[in-house]
Amino acid sequence: MTTAVATIDHDLTLKGPVGSLDAYIQAVGAIPVLSKEDEQALSHRFRDEEDLQAARELVMAHLRFVVHIAKGYTGYGLPIADLIQEGNVGLMKAVKRFDPSFDVRLVSFAVHWIRAEIHEYVLRNWRIVKVATTKAQRKLFFNLRKAKKSLAWLSHEETQAVANDLGVSAKEVTEMERRLTAKDAIFDPVPDTRDEEYAFSPAAFLPAPNSDPATLVENSDWHDDATARMADAIETLDDRSRHILESRWLTEDKLTLHDLADEYGVSAERIRQIEVSAIKKLKVAMAA
Repeated sequence: MTTAVATIDHDLTLKGPVGSLDAYIQAVGAIPVLSKEDEQALSHRFRDEEDLQAARELVMAHLRFVVHIAKGYTGYGLPIADLIQEGNVGLMKAVKRFDPSFDVRLVSFAVHWIRAEIHEYVLRNWRIVKVATTKAQRKLFFNLRKAKKSLAWLSHEETQAVANDLGVSAKEVTEMERRLTAKDAIFDPVPDTRDEEYAFSPAAFLPAPNSDPATLVENSDWHDDATARMADAIETLDDRSRHILESRWLTEDKLTLHDLADEYGVSAERIRQIEVSAIKKLKVAMAA
């Protein structure tokens, strides 16, 4: 199967160093939006031929949308430039995972990845104490933050309504509201040289990450079990599928679709189809 390759004449280079955030926003706003046909052609070039220039053009043409999404998170007091940078990481992940065979525009697919990266950044940096650890708590964090723009302290009825809507307890809503309202403590302040003996900071009292022995053992057991099941699942594949999968993902010097296509005397698209089929078989085998 052949895929039409569009030639994009847009000059997508940001002209020289961008000296300010406003200049950057203006520059990305000047990059033309891709038509559906151009977007499809570039996506096929990247997926089927691993054309990095095509991926770059897809990213550049969608930077304006990252700026738009990032501006919605300025209420957290974090630098907008950092929010945009994190959103750009999400955009690149979306381009890497985008499948042009589905009838959907890249921007619709990318919104999830852009927001996910920004959410992670906000949760890592907005408060020193981690405010949300579970999926439900993260949803509570962002929804309650949005609600607090127009509400004072929640009443009992409002607290219960939020808890019911988001699938958490009223206690969790109250605790999250308290954290949202609290002031930040200085994480690692510059010591007062006049009294260094008593210069304490929150950083001095935080436990080492992943220090719980029970958690370490549990994670180790899970990793060993997953590795064993993966090895057993791979053995169920035919020789060609196993070799393609190992060459693409499990070796240090990974081969491209075109490398394997030359080796087997078939098209890169056929290698991709075999790879996708092998991955599906692995998932079924590991879930059994």
